Amino acid sequence: MVRTMERSASINADQPEQLGTNGCCVKWRNWCGFWLLGLCNNFAYVVMLSAAHDILEKQESKNSTVTASDQLAVGLRAGNRSNSSRYDCSPVSTGAVLLADILPTLFIKISAPFVIHKVPYGFRVLFCVAMAAASFLLVSFSSAVWLSIIGVIFASISSGLGELSFLSLSVFFNRNVLEGWGSGTGAAGVAGSLLYAGLIQAHLSPRTTLLIMLIVPIAMLVSYFVLLVPEPSLPQWSRSETECPPVDSEERQRLMDESEDDLETSAPEDRTMGPVTLQEKLAVIKGLLLPFVIPLGLVYFAEYFINQGLMELLFFHNSSLSHAEQYRWYQTLYQVGVFVSRSSLRLKKFRKTWIFSLLQVVNAVFLIFAVLFQFLPSIWIVFGIILYEGLLGGAAYVNTFHFISKETESRYREFAMATSSVGDSLGIAVAGAAAFPTHSYFCSL
Repeated sequence: MVRTMERSASINADQPEQLGTNGCCVKWRNWCGFWLLGLCNNFAYVVMLSAAHDILEKQESKNSTVTASDQLAVGLRAGNRSNSSRYDCSPVSTGAVLLADILPTLFIKISAPFVIHKVPYGFRVLFCVAMAAASFLLVSFSSAVWLSIIGVIFASISSGLGELSFLSLSVFFNRNVLEGWGSGTGAAGVAGSLLYAGLIQAHLSPRTTLLIMLIVPIAMLVSYFVLLVPEPSLPQWSRSETECPPVDSEERQRLMDESEDDLETSAPEDRTMGPVTLQEKLAVIKGLLLPFVIPLGLVYFAEYFINQGLMELLFFHNSSLSHAEQYRWYQTLYQVGVFVSRSSLRLKKFRKTWIFSLLQVVNAVFLIFAVLFQFLPSIWIVFGIILYEGLLGGAAYVNTFHFISKETESRYREFAMATSSVGDSLGIAVAGAAAFPTHSYFCSL
């Protein structure tokens, strides 16, 4: 059902190219719109988590930050200098922060695809914007831990619902918008950490910096409601249960001209109308698991097991960089790798995404032995491995969703794009859980 014959797959081709200067302008507006949507969807999440720890710890004079896990590791380590571990361990694994970050997103991605199709996209975007803005405000003005936790949850809900909604939204546009989306989400990690650190370096308090970041939800509104040029079929404010993503007229005419024998091999006509049933959705999920969802989840499991279970332990005592600086550079190089590979879809596409899973697992196993036996002679080797790790993860993400969009029948494509987004979040959640025993074991050595 998911991977169709060539004729069926052609139905899922990009919407008709609009000719002339105006068509090119529309194409680039949509590409830029999805780039900004990807940036805004992840940017607020990254920045809010970093600032939340600053405000909770009242470290308003602190002028360097990258991620919440970085802040937690540095803060806990500062109060634990006397530990005897050769890894300079913090009392709590950074996987604890990872789990707090990802679980609300995972819940949204598992449950929402079965009901979210009833909600028009305009309302979804407004809700995501409201959640992102509320997270900034709650964490900025929080005077209690529970308020900041609610802020983290709001940011996670906004990010999770936004990702599955915008991936589904892409089926109403030329498929090249997935290039913009992937590049924008990759840029969010780099731009978010750098901008936050830059504003703190300029002697602004984390609270003031957070309030400035309210421009991000506004940018998401502008990107969706002003920059994008949607098709008339896009369910903006209302939704019919019988509608399906549009099939362009040229393809419809070509199918009508095919022989009767060819048509008999395709899906019956009555299966192209009406809402997608639960049985059909389960069949779509089954078809997506092996070629796409499982490889994506495995990539992200290995990736975040490295990030949250091993990075903190890859400490070089003879380096001129402190432990906190080493960890910060690991995170930065990882984000750079993700950004580069998520922006590569226009240059090269890889159908066999399982290759990225295999290579990332090899990465994780190698680094486990590197932590255990400490045989790596230089931190520069680790820098190269971490950059490579980010490249693998970003490439797996954009290629997975490109080929899901390309190979899924138009009737099921919107649901397939939404439900497949659970793969990376599930892998991250399992990695966060696995980081705890890993951290405990190594720190006991």
